[in-house]
Amino acid sequence: MFDLERHQTTVRREILAGITTFMTMAYILAVNPSILSKAGMDINALFTATTLAAIVGTLLMAVLAKYPFAQAPGMGLNAFFAYTVVIGMGYEWQFALTAVFLEGIIFIVLTVANIREIIVNAIPMNVKHSISAGIGLFIAFIGLQNAGVIVKDPATLVHLGDVGSPAVLIALLGIIVTGVLLAFRVKGALLIGILAATAAGIPAGVTDVPETRLISTPPSLAPIFFKFDFSRVFTPDMLIVLFTFLFVDMFDTVGTLIGVADKAGMLDEEGNLPRAKQALFADSVATTVGSIFGTSTVTTYVESASGVAEGGRTGMTAFTVAVLFGAALFFAPVFTMIPQAATAPALVLVGLFMLTPVKYIDLDDYTEAIPAFLTIIIMPLSYSIAEGIVFGMLSYVLLKVLTVRFREISWMMYIIAGLFVLKLIVDYV
Repeated sequence: MFDLERHQTTVRREILAGITTFMTMAYILAVNPSILSKAGMDINALFTATTLAAIVGTLLMAVLAKYPFAQAPGMGLNAFFAYTVVIGMGYEWQFALTAVFLEGIIFIVLTVANIREIIVNAIPMNVKHSISAGIGLFIAFIGLQNAGVIVKDPATLVHLGDVGSPAVLIALLGIIVTGVLLAFRVKGALLIGILAATAAGIPAGVTDVPETRLISTPPSLAPIFFKFDFSRVFTPDMLIVLFTFLFVDMFDTVGTLIGVADKAGMLDEEGNLPRAKQALFADSVATTVGSIFGTSTVTTYVESASGVAEGGRTGMTAFTVAVLFGAALFFAPVFTMIPQAATAPALVLVGLFMLTPVKYIDLDDYTEAIPAFLTIIIMPLSYSIAEGIVFGMLSYVLLKVLTVRFREISWMMYIIAGLFVLKLIVDYV
């Protein structure tokens, strides 16, 4: 089915690659419920939804595209869901979930019509890099807040929290332990760091040990299953939220696919990814199904690179990851007992990983560097991924126009900039 011989790989190598990928991304089973529960959603049901969405997305990637890439609810997109749409804009989580569902449907249509590739190619590369970096800072900021390392301050907005408190010490310990493991190239460093911090939190009173067995049937999806709110589908706010979900997910998925595929030598002579349409279709369907389960946007994980580094070259690697997610369903108490102080290190270090594209930004051309910088800095300071993108895209178009460099702006960029102007008018006029 996966044509292992043609790809010069073996069953053993593919399975080991799948185990490696799962180890490096299993933290999402603890982190995603932790983030989305801030929106008022049931954390136990979120565990099941997260796991099922990961299974569906990764299986589709294995069977349709036959690539060694794993999928799950995306970091950054879940933060936008909880902290921007629900907490920041004041909408119910049902509204945000509806936006994710519509996003999945639109992505299916755009993928079939090959429009996703056209949109992606229209966005300047430096802006793409800055979006990833900005989301990284935003995620790290959220992690530090969740652990109490950074707290609110009436005078200075934020300041350092009580570094002597158990939760802060556990979080800092987790960062150090995980950092050491990463330095030694230990597989599953993020997951090991989370588990180590969780264990250290037991005697400190930070971790609540469940009274039930650690192995159990999966928590019910009932509290969040098919909980959509279609009453505000045709409103300006839904358009803005939906567009941002579409925009961020588009670059997250395509960027990951190209980056990991390049490392694995899967790109053709023209730099294109064969079966890209099938890979994008897998994430579109998974996002739609995931929203029905009750979780945020599903995307391809950059941690798939760890499995590729271990020799994974076919869909059998992804199939192995899906099987392991299936097994994880029965260990819900293990993942839901993990405190925010223990997941904070993963958020901070994932933020670091997402900062990597900064090195590719052209800082010598100010019409490129300024939009990139504004995108990066506005996201954490405004507590909004959407606002960072708005500042970056609009400043890019304005700077190019005012410096008489019209030819560097694609027609699609003008359309995107126009949509953001409409957003500002709706928000502030």
